[in-house]
Amino acid sequence: MKRKKAPEEGASWMDTYGDMVTLLLCFFVLLYSISSVDEVKWKALVKSLNAGTEQEVTELVMKSSQNAGETAEDTDKKENLTFDELYTILKKSVKEIGIEDQTEISKGDGFTFISFRDKIFFDGDSSYLKKEGETVLDEFAKVLKKVSSHVQEVQIIGHTSQGDPDIPNNVRNDRTLSALRSMEVTVYLQEKNVISPDKLVSVSYGQFRPIATFKTKEGRARNRRVEILITENNAVAKNLQQYYEEVYKEK
Repeated sequence: MKRKKAPEEGASWMDTYGDMVTLLLCFFVLLYSISSVDEVKWKALVKSLNAGTEQEVTELVMKSSQNAGETAEDTDKKENLTFDELYTILKKSVKEIGIEDQTEISKGDGFTFISFRDKIFFDGDSSYLKKEGETVLDEFAKVLKKVSSHVQEVQIIGHTSQGDPDIPNNVRNDRTLSALRSMEVTVYLQEKNVISPDKLVSVSYGQFRPIATFKTKEGRARNRRVEILITENNAVAKNLQQYYEEVYKEK
């Protein structure tokens, strides 16, 4: 009887290679299949890989579904933000609107501070809120709504600038104008119904809280501004000068 020929040495590596290719194919199919998560299939997969109870598996599936596909770019689409996320989203919104050169946004321990400079909201000597200003406030209101539960207070602070470097403004006109400007912004935000009205505070200082010189055009433009100070729940109380020292110390 003729003996069968023994298998050639080294043939077994083909089996190993074939198994590896098959496993890789299965892996990529799995990745593709969960790119759009089907909860029933995902639950079955998780259950097969975990020895936990039905309730534990369900909780794991829910958590995985909530976190799947979420990136930093999706943060501003969330219904609710943390207070720390407020600064990042505001910076992004300002850039998208195209007012980076007229807006300064700062953050510190328990607060976010925005300074809208010069004529974003109002023309010279006017307290009439411009359409461009309304657009900016609309975007701000959308973000504020998402963080409202973490907000202790929103101060809207109106400032004017001394028109003549050597002659102070008329006191009545100056104080009235800055008060009307802060009031207009406050009312506009309140009408958007994005935060409890008792958290909105309107403040005005006229020309008496400058952050730059009155001697130059650029300095006067910086002084003519509307500031919004947003403080977090349970934040340590500070006076305005303390916030200014943090916000404008390097300006």
